[in-house]
Amino acid sequence: MSDTVLKLGKYEFKSRLFVGTGKYQTLDIMKQALEASGAEVITVAVRRANIGGKPGESLLDHIDKDKYTILPNTAGCYSADEAVRTAFLAREMGISDMVKLEVLGDEDTLLPDPVDTLKATETLVKEGFTVLVYTSDDPIIAKRLQDAGATSVMPAGSPIGSGQGVLNPNNIRIILETLSVPIIVDAGVGTASDVSIAMELGCEGVLLNTGIALAKDPIKMAKAMKLACESGRLAYLSGRIPRKLYAKASSPLKDF
Repeated sequence: MSDTVLKLGKYEFKSRLFVGTGKYQTLDIMKQALEASGAEVITVAVRRANIGGKPGESLLDHIDKDKYTILPNTAGCYSADEAVRTAFLAREMGISDMVKLEVLGDEDTLLPDPVDTLKATETLVKEGFTVLVYTSDDPIIAKRLQDAGATSVMPAGSPIGSGQGVLNPNNIRIILETLSVPIIVDAGVGTASDVSIAMELGCEGVLLNTGIALAKDPIKMAKAMKLACESGRLAYLSGRIPRKLYAKASSPLKDF
């Protein structure tokens, strides 16, 4: 099977790894990690980017906008109204009409609020946004979000920043089988193998931040994530052998 570009509404990307910009020790390390990741899409939390501040004070001033597509996200929003306002701010500032929508339920778990997430998705779609929506791995709410017009549904592999990887691959498989929009695993990635697992399941991409930013060597980890995303995608396209209970010789049983 040959691969194609990743299409998200009117946008097209070759890289299927999306990376964030938070938690880095320095801006220089962030820049080097972004480069090593090979990512084309960089997420920025609108509420934390100091948009509209003095030159040099905004995080956006330290990202090459000619090289990367900026994906504003509504991280830190706890209601549909707050998330919608944040998305509008990003669009009005000329950042992008493609937005990663997050509507969280509480500060302890950082799990998405399914009701307000759906409400915000419906509103933003009607207002012409390209909505990539963060959700749980519940196949039912994932389908509802697709039906509401989401361009991509982004189920969590595990809780945000937990580094636990893909805890419920069966639910991700159901979502992949049920939905037709691109599925991008978002949250919980701790290391390269987590990325490979998500991609081998058939996901269209992976979005991560903490797994790179808080690694002992973020730059090396960024490269590892890049290679894992590429190898996992290639393995998926190649088609793995079926799992079997008993051994089967790799050499012919006859004509030795």
